[in-house]
Amino acid sequence: MIANIVTAVLLLAGSAFCAVGALGMLRFPDLLTRLHAATKPQTIGLLLVLAGVAPQTGSVTAATPLVLVAAFQLITAPVTAQTIGGAAFRAGVIDPATLTLDETGRVT
Repeated sequence: MIANIVTAVLLLAGSAFCAVGALGMLRFPDLLTRLHAATKPQTIGLLLVLAGVAPQTGSVTAATPLVLVAAFQLITAPVTAQTIGGAAFRAGVIDPATLTLDETGRVT
């Protein structure tokens, strides 16, 4: 009974985070803010969904792949966003005037 309630709450929270992230992808004006919307809420949403599925698996052995998926997501999402942002900055897609802090060492 308790596992079902926990699962329902975590799945709803995870789907809400993913929906907010998708809305941010549609509404935000530039690449950097869209990258933020694509990585932060989507990662948290997936982690909440995985945490909601875990109590329903029934055993630790069955939940192990969920932990691996979560670890892979936590490792790859920030690296991908950083790589895309850096490539866009080097390609001149991002206006340096919109940045609060530019640590690239470029003089503009």
